[in-house]
Amino acid sequence: MAANGRQSPDMWTVSVETHFWASHRLTLPDGSKEPAHSHNFSVTADVGTEKITDMGLVMDFRRLKAMLDKIVADFDNVALDGIDYFKQNNPTAENVAKYIYEQLQPKLHKDVKLEAIRIIEEPGCSAKFTGPH
Repeated sequence: MAANGRQSPDMWTVSVETHFWASHRLTLPDGSKEPAHSHNFSVTADVGTEKITDMGLVMDFRRLKAMLDKIVADFDNVALDGIDYFKQNNPTAENVAKYIYEQLQPKLHKDVKLEAIRIIEEPGCSAKFTGPH
């Protein structure tokens, strides 16, 4: 129940995950670069809706995964700091999550909201971008 005493609308969320291998060199606060190193990044996209389809879906998993795979394909087996976006934005897990969010959100149906992109850089280390609310 919502705080105002009214029933909250139902919300459904689905998630897909993909992976890419990439290297990066973060720019440190003093302007120097850390040594290049690589990760097998894991990316999870969470999408949700208050209105599922007649089939009872938020959206098709395969379609969502294909959309996510297409975005991260540009990152696979490359140095992230060589990509134009990351020449302007430090190639941190946080900024990778934001970039993917900004690429995926406009591709979704108007009734489906991208809730979050989570990047796992290595086990136990992740960053999540949730975008505007």
